Amino acid sequence: MMDLIIALVMGGVIGWLASMVMNRDASMGIVANVIVGCVGSMLGRFLLGGLIGGGHLRGDAFDWRTLATAFAGAIILLGVVNLVRRGSIR
Repeated sequence: MMDLIIALVMGGVIGWLASMVMNRDASMGIVANVIVGCVGSMLGRFLLGGLIGGGHLRGDAFDWRTLATAFAGAIILLGVVNLVRRGSIR
C-alpha cells in the first residue's frame, strides 16, 4: 500500500514539473498532474527503458534512472497532447 502512495506522490511531482516545462501548469490540476506523471512514467519506461534503464515508480521511485525516464515520458506525453490540441508542441 505504501508503494502505491509513493508512486502517486512521485507521479504528481513529475507531472507538475513536466507541466511547468511545457507551459501547461495553469491549465492542469492536481489530478491531471498525477495522471500525466504516472502515464508518462509508463511511456518513458516503454520508450527509454532500454537506453537509460530504470524501474517502476511503484518499486524504484527514488532511483535517478526511474525519475529521468518518468520525467522524459511525461514531457513527451504533454508534447503529444499539445500537438493534438493546439497544433504545436508548445
